[in-house]
Amino acid sequence: MLIGRRHLRSNNSWMHNTTRLVKGPDRCTLLIHPEDARVAGVADGGRAKVSTARGAIEVQVEVTGDMMRGVVSIPHGWGHGRAGTRLGVAATVAGASVNDILDPAVIDELSGTSALTGQAVQVGPA
Repeated sequence: MLIGRRHLRSNNSWMHNTTRLVKGPDRCTLLIHPEDARVAGVADGGRAKVSTARGAIEVQVEVTGDMMRGVVSIPHGWGHGRAGTRLGVAATVAGASVNDILDPAVIDELSGTSALTGQAVQVGPA
């Protein structure tokens, strides 16, 4: 099950186009429980393929006991590598967009908008 997350220096995608805020380690990563990582065949610091029926993305893996088994987390607001983005700094740390794999037909009942969290994904080595 995929959930999103935010980071202090990456609260919204516009912050990705400021050199001071994007330097440092990659923040567009997959957080995954150690046992789930073992079963999926992915390792801390390696790359994982995260997929649904709509497509697949690749992200760096962060193995952590902070995640509940069966749940993985990828932050929203990435995917700046597309042609025409016009965000020069952000393009250097493009990351992957979860929008590329989420089903827009899955609707959050309370808000009536696309459910951007709680969708099933498969994780394996990239």
